[in-house]
Amino acid sequence: MSVKKDTTGRRSVQVEVEVPGTPEEVWQAIATGPGVSSWFVPTEVQEREGGAVTAHFGPGMDSTATVTAWEPPRRFAAESQGLGPDAPALATEWFVEARSGGTCVVRVVHSLFASGDDWDNQLESIESGWPAFFRILRLYLTHFRGQPCSTFQVMGFAPEPESKAWDALTGSLGLGAAGVGQRRNTGAGAPPLAGVVEAIREGTHPYQLLLLDAPAPGAVFLNACAMGGQVCMPVSFYLYGDRAYATAAREEPLWRAWMKERFGPLGEGHVA
Repeated sequence: MSVKKDTTGRRSVQVEVEVPGTPEEVWQAIATGPGVSSWFVPTEVQEREGGAVTAHFGPGMDSTATVTAWEPPRRFAAESQGLGPDAPALATEWFVEARSGGTCVVRVVHSLFASGDDWDNQLESIESGWPAFFRILRLYLTHFRGQPCSTFQVMGFAPEPESKAWDALTGSLGLGAAGVGQRRNTGAGAPPLAGVVEAIREGTHPYQLLLLDAPAPGAVFLNACAMGGQVCMPVSFYLYGDRAYATAAREEPLWRAWMKERFGPLGEGHVA
């Protein structure tokens, strides 16, 4: 991954993914509040030029951008101070391009204008975060397109090293040594969870993504990230269908209690 630079001072990164669906269906997933909330974080979108896009990453961690272009179902753009109050404005463009065979390519481009490389690390960090969420987007459009979604997240913490904390989390959930395509169930003492492993990343900032059939049809995304001497381990649930809200409301307290007992302080979650 690298930042592209041109002679005007524009610095940019881009990430893309091919997903199933028509441009109109894909647009609903990436450019509306309910759609984005179904695979990313709880989000509201005012669907017009000049409207606001507000993403809720956690308590006190809202990100707001202003829509600068609105061309459904092909392109929209927004601008924010996403890198901080002293940083250049961050422009984000989303593109939907139809492909043969009933698929589309979704491309996101982040760019800013700067005379030096002070913000390149932040751009690269944004770039590195999208592939995991795009896996969830593809899973959503493949299996649950257009269905209601409810989400919640629980957070655990453990001392470094990251690898040891990750092994503790996945081991306690019956996910240790899992392989893509394998079915897994939670171990004894954890709330019921069952599904098939869709994706794994090992090494630094590991993650796992599972396609769930219990406690409801949906997905769960687990990852670990070392920061400030401790390891943060969010577990994010995306539940779909008419029973999703009721299931999320029932399951969230169980997962919070389980995480608190084993991995310390909890972050605040959200039932959408």
